[in-house]
Amino acid sequence: MGQRNLLLCFDAFGTLFKPKRPVPEQYAAVARQCGLHLNTTQVETSFQAAFLQEAKAHPNYGKASDMGASAWWTNVIHETFQPLLGPHRALPRDLAPKLLERFSSSAGYTLAPGLPSLLRSLRKQQQQQQRSAATAHPYQIVVGVITNSDDRVPGILSSFGFRVSPVRFGSPISLAEVVPEQHQFDIDFHCMSYDVGSSKPERRIFDAAEAMAMRLAALQGSADTDHRGGGVGHGVPWLKLYIGDEFEKDGKAANSAGWNSVLVGLGADTGEQVNLLNLDPCGTVALDDVFPQEGSPSMIRAENIRGVLEWLIDQYGRTG
Repeated sequence: MGQRNLLLCFDAFGTLFKPKRPVPEQYAAVARQCGLHLNTTQVETSFQAAFLQEAKAHPNYGKASDMGASAWWTNVIHETFQPLLGPHRALPRDLAPKLLERFSSSAGYTLAPGLPSLLRSLRKQQQQQQRSAATAHPYQIVVGVITNSDDRVPGILSSFGFRVSPVRFGSPISLAEVVPEQHQFDIDFHCMSYDVGSSKPERRIFDAAEAMAMRLAALQGSADTDHRGGGVGHGVPWLKLYIGDEFEKDGKAANSAGWNSVLVGLGADTGEQVNLLNLDPCGTVALDDVFPQEGSPSMIRAENIRGVLEWLIDQYGRTG
């Protein structure tokens, strides 16, 4: 039997990338560049209050109010710093633009190392087996992002060197976007709570991502039809795998939606996490033993994304 098709999706903030330093520290540092010398603790307290206030007034990063994420974050920035300066002192004009720019790119974040090259290695194996006459049923791989976030995520990932598809929830998906170079992207689609109007742990955002992925897979499969006369991936079962860093919103929520899941980052064991299998000691175990094709979805742990991708590259490099 050949390998299953793979729908591989990631959480963004906290999983693919993290702040270089705590957000209040970076806010205070940028403020100093603009001539404001404020205590980081004060900035943190004020930021938390401003964020909650803006989220209540304009849910979903301003999408519900048709104001957009940039205007929403500008309000948060103003509401963070203005109370610290008092009503008679104006904020520096460049403060909000500098912070918006910083947190819309790699300037404010650090990336888990080696991810673009590892995803490309996984794609390369996929392409090689599709060209192999010995592979009776070549598989497909679709890679996406499912995240509780506004619409800055694609730009942040692009700034780290990922080749990012323009496809996101709510946008049309056309054949022209996936062919003739359907494997040019590292990330095939984005499913963000900002667009969906639903956030993890709700099932709707996972179902939305799956529907997008199946549409992409159908288009890619029709484009990859080979001399055997069947579309690539046609009739091959799917492994749906979600990688995140939070037990409730990522691992458990994905399982409830019918996905297998991997929790990355080995923090303290609590409650249901105690007995989770750690991928690192079982790196040589077969894919179907870790994520069986029958039965309930599985949840495992791994130290980092790199280890998970290296294991998947090894597993999908086998002809089965």
